[in-house]
Amino acid sequence: MDRQDFDSFVRARSRPLLQAAWLLTGDWQLAEDLLQTSLVKVYLSWGRIRRDGNAEAYARRVLVTTYVTGRRRRWRGELPTATLPEHASARDEYAGVDLRDAVVVALHGLPRRQRAVVVLRYYCDLSEREVAEALGCSEGTVKSQAAKGLAALRSSGLASAIHDSHHSHEAREAHDSHEEHLP
Repeated sequence: MDRQDFDSFVRARSRPLLQAAWLLTGDWQLAEDLLQTSLVKVYLSWGRIRRDGNAEAYARRVLVTTYVTGRRRRWRGELPTATLPEHASARDEYAGVDLRDAVVVALHGLPRRQRAVVVLRYYCDLSEREVAEALGCSEGTVKSQAAKGLAALRSSGLASAIHDSHHSHEAREAHDSHEEHLP
């Protein structure tokens, strides 16, 4: 087994794998744990994986399989508050964070398998065939799970959060443009 080759793979592909793990779990610490567990499994099979030639696809499949079959308990000691503090300026510096949070909340409303399909298909930009291979299911299952997942995301209010974020961004740009022309 070539340890340097594995180290190079981890350096090159950890960030996109971690981002996919975060979209699956919605929590950076859980995402890091999921990625670490997955990379250990990949490392144990590294010699075979390198001979087969598609290490990233294998790592992604291990990540998703570990997530879908995982039964980790999530700590729920703190709860986010529904009200945010007042902002001193007209600019909403946290609109991107709010939108990202809305996406994560909406994704976590989906069953694990649908969430995995949506993340792999639309975030990782995999084809239906590649998603099917990663999840070990048929392309028809990927299509139906994607359709159900997208329908659930549409009905979750995510579209209105995106719309609000877009209009908030336009209002900020108009406000900033107006201020630039003041004497």
